[in-house]
Amino acid sequence: MNVHLTFDVEIWCNDWAHLDERFPSAFERYVFGRSAQGAFALPKTLELLDRHGLHGVFFVEPLFAARFGLEHLATIVDLIRDAGQEVQLHLHTEWVDELPYAIVEDCRRKRQHLSYFTLEEQIALISHGAQLLEQAGANRPTTFRAGSFACNHDSYKAMNVCGLTIDSSLNACTKVSGPDLRALDIHQRPAWLEGVYSVPVAIYSDGFGKLRSAQVNGSGFRELIEAMEGGAEAGVTDFVIVSHNFEMLKPGTSVPDAVVVRRFERLCAHLQAQRSVLPTTTFTVPEAQVAEARPGPEDGLCTAGVMATTTRHLEQLWRRF
Repeated sequence: MNVHLTFDVEIWCNDWAHLDERFPSAFERYVFGRSAQGAFALPKTLELLDRHGLHGVFFVEPLFAARFGLEHLATIVDLIRDAGQEVQLHLHTEWVDELPYAIVEDCRRKRQHLSYFTLEEQIALISHGAQLLEQAGANRPTTFRAGSFACNHDSYKAMNVCGLTIDSSLNACTKVSGPDLRALDIHQRPAWLEGVYSVPVAIYSDGFGKLRSAQVNGSGFRELIEAMEGGAEAGVTDFVIVSHNFEMLKPGTSVPDAVVVRRFERLCAHLQAQRSVLPTTTFTVPEAQVAEARPGPEDGLCTAGVMATTTRHLEQLWRRF
């Protein structure tokens, strides 16, 4: 089973009213996260991947650079590429109305999700985001993830037009993720749609029967391991794990979150030890194209046990208090 360690790299200024004043400190926190214990944003993530010989896919959000300058995006791209990791395209359309120029004609109102834009607008946005990444020194992206997983059917048509061949936007636990695609059997298995190969975020049922996406910040170490191992035994081909550049930091600070740091360190060590059966890889298009997505039943879920989920709840309590 291929394990895809994915990281959404984003910059946020906490509100939209004071962007220019807050951007310098926000960029420093979200990209570096420096503290007395070290830099626990991108540098620590890249260090742990390198130490354990793992491959990561970094979905980098570029639209902020159209407001604050391409050199900031280049700093992010250089950090990731110098560490031997992969840069792909991520879009948060909340930035569109904050830019000094218009990417789409209707750019005066804030539209949070890519799916709120027309097909033609999505084509323009994805194309512009890819151009920004290339201008910052990245290779032409081939793989895409919509911000907040908020894609729709038109998103796949737009990706195809823009030359993107792979997508990892679908997340069955997020209501805004492909709402017009729910009738298709594609939220829990790889499938072709509009000429794009979709590899969804991994989903599992926790020990209390709640559906969860495989995100480092929201899943316990044992939950992730049990879900992966169960998936591998069941013949699941791809297991997509999601993290962010800021997940090892306590909210609103550059102080490392010891629980999440330890969780990610243990995950990396486990994947290193199990690389023969759980290799971390890039996304690839299969040699034989399967049929387009069509209505049908969902595949069986990966599961985690009661003890694994109970441990995660205890960790969350420890983090809170």
